[in-house]
Amino acid sequence: MRDRQVGASSRNYRFSANVQVIIDADTRLVVASARPAPGNKADAHVWRESDLPAAAAGTTVIADGAYLGTGLIVPHRRRAGRPLLRGQEEDNAEHRRVRARVEHTFARMKNWKILRDCRQRGDGLHHAVQAVATMHNLVLAG
Repeated sequence: MRDRQVGASSRNYRFSANVQVIIDADTRLVVASARPAPGNKADAHVWRESDLPAAAAGTTVIADGAYLGTGLIVPHRRRAGRPLLRGQEEDNAEHRRVRARVEHTFARMKNWKILRDCRQRGDGLHHAVQAVATMHNLVLAG
C-alpha cells in the first residue's frame, strides 16, 4: 500500500516523490532537505511550498530551468529566432559546471535502495532522505 500524500503516479506510470534538497556545490554536502511531495507536482510549486526558501535566505541558490519565477538562479533560455548572447552562453556554461557537481551528489544519494523504493508511509520517506543525507555527509567528511 502506498501513501498518496508522499508519492503519486507520474510520467511513465512510475510511482515517484518530489524531494527538494539543498547541496553545497563546493563541499558536496547536503545542507537541508524538505518534506517530500507527490512526484507529479511541479518542482517550482514544491519549492515554494517547502521550508527551504527560508533556509536558503541570504545565499546564492542555483537551480535548473524548472524553477523559473522562484527567484533562484536558472540558466538563460533561448527564445524563438533569437540565439543567446555570448555572455549568456558563458553564464550557462558556468551554471552547468556547478550544477554537474550537485547532480552527481543527487545520483549518489539515489543509489540508496531505500530511496528507490518509495513505499514508506507517513514520514518514512522524509526520515529516509534525512538519514541518507547524513550518511552521505559522513562519508564525505571522512
